[in-house]
Amino acid sequence: MRAWQMTSLGAAPILARIEQPTPRHGEALVRVAAAGLNFADLLMAEGRYQNRPVLPFVPGMEFSGWVEGLGPDTNGPAVGSRVIGVCGTGALAEYLCMPIARLAQMPDAMSMVDGAAFQIAFGTSHLALAHKARLQPGETLFVTGAAGGVGLTAVAIGKRMGARVIASARGADKLGIARAAGADILIDSDAPDLKEALRDLGGVDVVYDAVGGPAFDAALRACKPDGRLLAIGFASGQVPQVPANLLLVKNLTVTGFWYGGYQDHAPQLVADSMATLLNWYVDGDLRPHVSHVLPFENLVEGLDQLRQRTASGKVVIAVTAPDATI
Repeated sequence: MRAWQMTSLGAAPILARIEQPTPRHGEALVRVAAAGLNFADLLMAEGRYQNRPVLPFVPGMEFSGWVEGLGPDTNGPAVGSRVIGVCGTGALAEYLCMPIARLAQMPDAMSMVDGAAFQIAFGTSHLALAHKARLQPGETLFVTGAAGGVGLTAVAIGKRMGARVIASARGADKLGIARAAGADILIDSDAPDLKEALRDLGGVDVVYDAVGGPAFDAALRACKPDGRLLAIGFASGQVPQVPANLLLVKNLTVTGFWYGGYQDHAPQLVADSMATLLNWYVDGDLRPHVSHVLPFENLVEGLDQLRQRTASGKVVIAVTAPDATI
């Protein structure tokens, strides 16, 4: 089969022919229709991600596709079933094997593009906001990087959960995307004095930050008493340093969140969250924003769009379906 491989950290992946995998007991063989790209794919390719797979490895963390077969003595979705899954690595190949327990049936109305774009971004935001931050209806949620892959889903989920959503992104176009996702108030990330702008809006109950750097510090200082700050990622390249005296005086909570960790130590929590999200999708409350769908051969272009931040929402690679819209 064809598969992209990382053979050297920091180098571009290469398109190679490797042996098609065979499912073991408890696994399904999946023909991959489409794979969603994530900022974490860039970090993993550079050896800067929490998970450091042994070289060579096939990148790609999430996928949609069809069940092609089952391992020995394995009960699971029927051959031909449309499924989605989060695999950590391996999605950027024509076939992969996955534990049955980590596959979810796709709703009939969901396209392969939406399935590939849906899981990590929406799953991250839902677990972070509902489980970790305990976001309540009527509270104010501030989202940095609000037009990015996870930031945009935080806007949509925050609105679905009844929050007042303040979104920060760079430029009118990206702010327009955040507004379309449900943001109530927009702040250009290049505008001066973010802290005062947030304070003038009454302060913040929950911060969802995937950017790091100065925006995190400004949001920290604009938090209301008992505010909760979610450290989701550091796309700016600057890891914030948290002054403990501010946490003490205002009873603030700073919480780290890594979706992959929950898949390992709390899989049922992840499964229940995804079931809720898929129901919201069926109800029409959530739709992934996909700015680019690229052919399998154009993976390097898709990664560059993430690196240069020219994409909004998600970039999806069509693997074995020509446009992955089936």
